[in-house]
Formats: sequence, C-alpha cells, structure tokens
Amino acid sequence: MTIEGNEHVLAEMKEGVLYLTMNRPDSLNAFSPAMMQVLKEALVKAQDDAEVRTVVLSGAGRAFSAGGDVKTMGDSAPLDIYDHIGELNDLILTMKELDKPIIAAVHGFAAGAGFNLALACDIILAAEDTNFILSFSKVGLVSDGGGHYFLSKLIGPYRTKELLFSAEPLSVTKAHELGIVNHVYRLEEMQENAHEFAVKLASGPAVAYGFMKKIVDQALDADLATILERERTTQATMVSTEDHKEGVQAFKEKRTPKFT
Repeated sequence: MTIEGNEHVLAEMKEGVLYLTMNRPDSLNAFSPAMMQVLKEALVKAQDDAEVRTVVLSGAGRAFSAGGDVKTMGDSAPLDIYDHIGELNDLILTMKELDKPIIAAVHGFAAGAGFNLALACDIILAAEDTNFILSFSKVGLVSDGGGHYFLSKLIGPYRTKELLFSAEPLSVTKAHELGIVNHVYRLEEMQENAHEFAVKLASGPAVAYGFMKKIVDQALDADLATILERERTTQATMVSTEDHKEGVQAFKEKRTPKFT
C-alpha cells in the first residue's frame, strides 16, 4: 500500500517509519481543511499497512504548527467553525484509534491546536528552541483539539487552567519538567534523534504496542478493576502471538529479538 501526501502534507516511508510533515511553512503550518483531511487519510491507510510500524508527525519550516489560522478568524460563521472543528476532532480521534505509536517531533513552537495536535500523539520529542503556547484566551476563544482533556489528565486541572487563562508561552524546559515532553534535543540533531527513536519503536513488538497504547489511554478514565481485566484478557491473547514466541526464544538464546 502506498501512502501519499499532497502539497499540504509530505509523506515518506523509511525503515518502517511513516513520516508525515505538515507543509504550509508560509503560514507556520496553520491548519487547513486539506491538511487535516490528508493527515486523517494517511493515518487510516497506515492502520492497515503492515509496513508502517511507527508514525512521526512534524512541521516544515520554522515551526511545528501555529494551529488555527488567525488571519481568517473573525470572518467565519459559527456553522463554518463548527464544521472545521469537527474535522479537527475526527483527526484527533483517528490518531488515538491508530494501533501504532505516533511521535510528535516538535520544533520552533506549537501553538493553540498545534500544541493539542502534539498532545494527541503518544510521544513528544522537542528541539531545544521549542515553545508551547495555548493562545486561545488572547483572541477570546476556548481551547479546541482536545487541549482541556489532554492537559488536565497530564498535569492536573490547576496547572491546565493557569496555562489556558494566561496564554503565556511554556518553554520546552518547563514542558519537560511537567512531563509533557519526553525528550529534548539540540535543534541541529533533532531530525537524526527523532529518526533513531522512531526506528527503535518500529523494530519493537507492534501488536503489543497497539494494545499498550489503547490500555494506557483507557486508563485515563477507567477504574482499576476495568484496567486489570483489560490487561488480563489482552495478556491471554498476547501469549499466542509470534512476537511473544520470538521474544521468549531470543531471551533464551541471549540475542536481540526480531519482531515481525
């Protein structure tokens, strides 16, 4: 299966990793309907493509994404905004439903819904020049793209409300301290490090990763008993997979497993 982008999203496959690059650098990769649609279509295709084992999402030019296009704000009717955010919601849900890890490789800044798009990924890697900004309150809006949900689960309601109310930039150092960012790299080494991280995931047990992603996400809202039972039923399935058999055999032979 071939996964294609367009002028708004570049798509490239390399060593089991699907690289999706938002490509509207002149607008700092602000969301367009075409961009969101192509991203969603690429992820839907990736779900059924065995060659895709990990996805890396990044932005071309000076930034990851500015989120909504401020230049068009104030000119849209409520119904248009409702439909636009519906497309964004579909993209976010598609990301969470994908049974494969998604890595956000962030540089420059991730603002508004661009920040929330990164939060919808499973891992956030960031260059040392990165700033995260929830700027909605500066233009009299609320966060969209799941920001209220992701951040309140990640850093708690009080810190989330402070970020939303103040609309002050969050440095990559602080984001790392808060557990929002997994790893920080020098800008000139960002691409290489993100690739190494992604390839390592791509060589791992894909089926197990898919279940881990779903169970961890479910644990945000479920009680302990529910997660214990989900782990129990999933593990009963996992013991019959080829990846498990290979992992056990590799352990016995004291070698690195070759997962398929």
